[in-house]
Amino acid sequence: MIFLPLNLNSVALYFILLGLGYGVTYVLFPLIARMISKAGFLRPNYRKEEIPVAVGMVFGVAALMVIPVVWLTGFLPPGALYLFLLGIVAMTLFGFLDDVLGSREASGLKGHFKKLLLERELTTGALKALMGGLVALIIALGARSVAASWELVMGVVVHTLIVALSINSVNLLDLRPGRAAKGFLVGALIITFVGWGNPALGLLWLMVGCVMAYLPHDLGARAMMGDTGSNALGVTLGIISVWVVPWEGKLVYLVFLIGFHIFTEKYSLTQVIEKNKFLKYIDMIGRN
Repeated sequence: MIFLPLNLNSVALYFILLGLGYGVTYVLFPLIARMISKAGFLRPNYRKEEIPVAVGMVFGVAALMVIPVVWLTGFLPPGALYLFLLGIVAMTLFGFLDDVLGSREASGLKGHFKKLLLERELTTGALKALMGGLVALIIALGARSVAASWELVMGVVVHTLIVALSINSVNLLDLRPGRAAKGFLVGALIITFVGWGNPALGLLWLMVGCVMAYLPHDLGARAMMGDTGSNALGVTLGIISVWVVPWEGKLVYLVFLIGFHIFTEKYSLTQVIEKNKFLKYIDMIGRN
């Protein structure tokens, strides 16, 4: 993926997109939350209170509304914007299907694929995972560069895994108010530090602005982003890391993602956080 070199104008674009993401989400959130509530898509939160679920669709809607501004600036090639929108819209859609139509009979990638392979039953979670893998592959193919054949294949494999596992990682965090959003913000901070100088970070800052406007509602346990929102945030981390992080950093990130998935298959993330004072403190920041 080819991007224009950074200059002062593109740094200004970071902050403009941050502000636009915040402003659009701030305005849209109550409208979308009310729409979902009237449609009856409610789910008990951890306190057993019925609150609207899948409100994370606000991230995808906000991105669609702001992307034309990015297009007009000319800082990012159209191909990059198309790929970003594909990732956001597709994962928002399949996350919404899982939130609305999915059952809780199976959980985790292992549970969903066990249903699919052993019982010949396609769950919405398995469909979401399969489609997420295909989206990740398309993103990876779009990010390929001219290289020797083995390097090209390795790049596509690594990039596909990064995007796919990033999507699911944020989903795994979405078990308590604000946890997924905080995880996304930490990831965004690291990617910004590592990839500073790349105008593609503007798209990441757009989503950071969306999350900052949404976060108080999540921390207050008044709404759930659901897979609809966590998938959009996860694919954002995956796409931008593939575009802006150096190769060595990508390998480190991939090892972390694989380790995180293995860990969460064996242990309860919530229990681990509850038993660790530092992690529990971070987890509780801002919560009522």
